Amino acid sequence: MKKLGILLALSAATLMAQAGPAQAEQESLQRALGEAGNSPVEFARAIEHHLKQFPDSPQRAELERALVKTAIDLNDDRRVIEFGERILEREPDNAQFLEPVTTALLRKGDPAGAQRALEHAHHLEQLVQANYKNDKFVPGSGPSVAKRKDEYDRSQARVRILEARAEGLLDRKEEAIRLAEASYTIFPSVEGAREAARWLAAAGKDRDALQYLAQAFTIGGLQSADPGGANDRARMSELYRKLNGSDSGLGDVILKTYDDTSKLLAGRRAELRLLDPNSQLKEPMLFTLSGLDGDKLVLSSLAGKVAVLDFWATWCGPCRAQHALYEEVKARFKDNVDVVFLSIDTDEDHSLVRPFLESQKWTQKVYFEDGLQSLLQVANIPTTIIFGKRGELASRMIGYLPDRFVDMLSERINEALGKPLPPAPLQPALRQ
Repeated sequence: MKKLGILLALSAATLMAQAGPAQAEQESLQRALGEAGNSPVEFARAIEHHLKQFPDSPQRAELERALVKTAIDLNDDRRVIEFGERILEREPDNAQFLEPVTTALLRKGDPAGAQRALEHAHHLEQLVQANYKNDKFVPGSGPSVAKRKDEYDRSQARVRILEARAEGLLDRKEEAIRLAEASYTIFPSVEGAREAARWLAAAGKDRDALQYLAQAFTIGGLQSADPGGANDRARMSELYRKLNGSDSGLGDVILKTYDDTSKLLAGRRAELRLLDPNSQLKEPMLFTLSGLDGDKLVLSSLAGKVAVLDFWATWCGPCRAQHALYEEVKARFKDNVDVVFLSIDTDEDHSLVRPFLESQKWTQKVYFEDGLQSLLQVANIPTTIIFGKRGELASRMIGYLPDRFVDMLSERINEALGKPLPPAPLQPALRQ
């Protein structure tokens, strides 16, 4: 992973010449990042754990920035908020993190988060105005000025949406409506129209909300990459006027057609799911896995439990070596009803699996991946993926370290269960 190499070089340059605790920190960081491999989830976990062990690290600022960047990519709101807020305390004008932290706070949906998000959004608005205060958007100024004007309008509109969402969550609906409508006026967008519709409907102004929803629907269609969309619209209007004398009522036809088409596509999806229950699913914990013995496992039935998924294959040599280590981990959690281990075979030829299990004397229940491997982008075997009790992705371990796998996997399961991390080890005293 690129971040891993950068951080190792960064920490080495600062800590190499230092002795005692600094050297111990460097070794701990190298070990943690080495264990993370190429997994962004494990990278974030490793950095967070390291910062808890070494709260006074001279590299804390750089490590927190790397952690928040990874958390943003993972949509990990908890880490975005926790570590992003720390960065903003030091760097209040850091727009790179200000907007993601604000968005994460709003997704929490609670008043405290909304109030903090509103403060951030106001500051972001100030930064936008300051960034463009010297711009002169004069007609005929050229492509670069046009691009700046577009960026300015989009930035203003995004800020208004953030402010509107925060005001609405704080039960100030009229102010939320004003801000959302201002966003749409500055830059008509699907997001702005939907935000206005949300708070208009919440305020009981259904007719106005309907108008904004229609605008969102229309913009969504206009943003389609289909170059024939405009021609279709013109031809449709031409035919309707020919039959009815005007465009009056055409909107009703379009909406009814939209509903009918949606039902048609939903029926198509349902038909495909009769052939494959996982067809077009985007949520892994909604998958249904077929077992070696013909039974089915609906992963949503594991809600409230920590699910440990072991992706392996009959041709995978490391998987065979890892198997005994998995058995050790399973033994550690054999009495915990909140932990479920799933052995998931990725072979294309399912007929290879039963003879392999018999030859290896493996006794675990086996399921086939049934498309889950592709959805989770499991490109390397073996890979271990852990889902938490709410179905969230808690950990992804790519490959394994033979001498550390049992402890590493056990730690990650305990974290998913909500058990605290072990205390940081005592550092050796400096020798005089």
